[in-house]
Amino acid sequence: MSSLPVVGAAMTIDELENHRDWLFEKSRDLELQSFIDADVLNGDWTPRADRARKLLDGFRGRVGIHGPFWGFIIASQDPDIRAVVSRRMLQGLDVCAAIGGTHMVIHSPYTTWGYNNLDNNPGERESIIDYSHQTMRQAVKRAEEIDCTLVIENIEDKDPHIRVALAESFNSPAVAVSIDTGHAHYAHGSTGAPPVDYYVHAAGNRLGHVHLQDADGYADRHWPLGQGTVNWRAVFAALAKVESNPRLIIEIKDKSKIIASAEYLASIGVAQ
Repeated sequence: MSSLPVVGAAMTIDELENHRDWLFEKSRDLELQSFIDADVLNGDWTPRADRARKLLDGFRGRVGIHGPFWGFIIASQDPDIRAVVSRRMLQGLDVCAAIGGTHMVIHSPYTTWGYNNLDNNPGERESIIDYSHQTMRQAVKRAEEIDCTLVIENIEDKDPHIRVALAESFNSPAVAVSIDTGHAHYAHGSTGAPPVDYYVHAAGNRLGHVHLQDADGYADRHWPLGQGTVNWRAVFAALAKVESNPRLIIEIKDKSKIIASAEYLASIGVAQ
């Protein structure tokens, strides 16, 4: 039996039907992207959840969702905005409870501008952590109750360590770190951040989730794996040292290339 890590993928419920056999074959991890939008979460999403449960009947892989993120950050200074964000996160966790989801992706509050100004404005580092706690307090409690993990994904993060410290500040098993390889590669190529494998080393065993996408270091491409310039051998060598068993999720725009992306990783001997 191969000891190489097994990769899964992110997709909508419609695309789940097309990839069901591939997912079931090796109990691959799955991330559903059908519960991101506010109009879905504010409406009756139960038919979507029912359909997902039916399609996943007998599935042995881990399941989660990409949580809502459009139009906000988790560390807003505005208390009214924080209240909306808190509600969105709780709505996403309601979905997780309904479908048996055990992870939900949320976005990092750290920006490129912030990297250059965190120490320019006294107390800014502490404020971001405090605002994030105020926003996420109820969500973290709810996640603990339903055995779900909120994984904080790098977006503009130039410092691979700062988001790890934020996750650790909650002192909860329900908060972990996510790495998006394309986002890290963008930060490396365009803002002077370290390469992608450094993000993996920085996260260590706090790492719970990885979005695998290829890119060119300039934009958030979400290309099939092997099409860009991410150093996949270095990334997976770093992942081999992590003992937290993170979910490895192919997240690309062209879902028809998910299986080809997994086959590319197999062809270079790093995953299956």
